Amino acid sequence: MERTKTALLRQPVAGISVDAAPDLSSREVQERLSRTALPAFFKIVDAWGIADATARQLLGGVSNGVYYQLKGGAKKTLDQDRLTRISLLVGIFKALNILYSRKLADAWISLPNSNAMFEGQAPLTYMLKGGVPALVRVRQLLDARRGGL
Repeated sequence: MERTKTALLRQPVAGISVDAAPDLSSREVQERLSRTALPAFFKIVDAWGIADATARQLLGGVSNGVYYQLKGGAKKTLDQDRLTRISLLVGIFKALNILYSRKLADAWISLPNSNAMFEGQAPLTYMLKGGVPALVRVRQLLDARRGGL
């Protein structure tokens, strides 16, 4: 029985192996992940009530033109940096929804936070100022809070 559980846990999900990180430098992997990453990103920023200008910053400062093409459903392939950013945001979103009610989970990133890491600012402000390293730290904080480390 235990052997079967282990085998099931190692089954690929959406074409990605759980034994190794995806090769985000591969154009094929970037194309495949972009198809699901973009809709996920736009659902998250919508749930969080994030303005387009702020969402563009979360993606690493994409131009208005590119952003609205992506938002309009254009089939674009994201680079490694943008896929990483979206992956971190998906993890943050998931952790928040495990920890809190939907209403608080969606509001949390915009609320002032007393954690020393945020210095009284909202986590969103911290993430915008700090880029990928700040996204990683917020993800780690939430994963630790939910017992996921």
